[in-house]
Amino acid sequence: MQGSDKVQALAAEYLFARIWAVPASITLFAIQGWFIGMQDAKTPMVISIISVVMNAVFSVFFAFNLNMGIAGIAWGTVVAQYTGLLISCVMLFIKYHEYIQYFDIKESLQIKPVIHFLHINKDIFLRSAFVVIVYTFFTAASARFGDTILATNALLMQLFTLFSYMSDGFAYAGESLSGRFVGEKNAYLLKRFINKLLFWAVMVGILFVFVYLVAWKEILMIFSSLEEIIASAGKYIGWIVAVPLVGCIPFMIDGIMIGATQTKLLRNTVFVATALFFISFYALSPFLGNNALWIAFIIFLLFRGILLYFCSDKLNVEKIMKQE
Repeated sequence: MQGSDKVQALAAEYLFARIWAVPASITLFAIQGWFIGMQDAKTPMVISIISVVMNAVFSVFFAFNLNMGIAGIAWGTVVAQYTGLLISCVMLFIKYHEYIQYFDIKESLQIKPVIHFLHINKDIFLRSAFVVIVYTFFTAASARFGDTILATNALLMQLFTLFSYMSDGFAYAGESLSGRFVGEKNAYLLKRFINKLLFWAVMVGILFVFVYLVAWKEILMIFSSLEEIIASAGKYIGWIVAVPLVGCIPFMIDGIMIGATQTKLLRNTVFVATALFFISFYALSPFLGNNALWIAFIIFLLFRGILLYFCSDKLNVEKIMKQE
């Protein structure tokens, strides 16, 4: 990503500690997904809260009390992830132990269902890959503008992350309930659910716009006390204010389509949005610098929502319920 030598050294120090959490993180994704599929959103919420608190406590303890620096923050996350995994396994046994007898590896490996499962996951994998490419390139391009812009964009992306975490809650609801209503072939409840979900998505987006307009500086100072970085962030804060408005819809529709297993639509639309991201950045960056990166990011989010909306025939329930 062409960061400075100091940035690369710190990134490597973080990476080679954080990487030990990967087995726990992947397994935790699977178990949390199973809870959500069982219409149980409370258990993942409790586990997430505990993991976040553990992450904060151990990161501070390792980084400052044990003087481990940035590696201490990574090890704090490692401890939190394995703690979350342990709690998930305990909760799985306590709440759903009667289902354990139905876990049959041999039955799960029947060819036809596995092929369908892998086909759906292939599209979701490609969709996620394109999203990761955009986010990763965003960091890489930020590094090319210098350490100050790299730090500024990383700080501003914390505000995007706060919004995305809130929106993810609605998106998970979209996955769970749309899957349920599609499975029941209940068009009435699916349509009613989609309307309510989109209404609350827009309301959350408007709320975040208001919060960021009023208190962006105070929020950023929680993450950094460096006046130079805060001042630099102020030059680009308008883009972050725009993010909730253009980002609320694609988050919701994404969840609905995953629940309905309309994954090919997700793959194709994110491909086009990614192409528009890169075209916009390379066309504008010679003239607008870091602003071009944020414009490209806004275009990526905006067109994901527009394409998903119109390619689903304006969220036509009959089309959504048509399994591929």
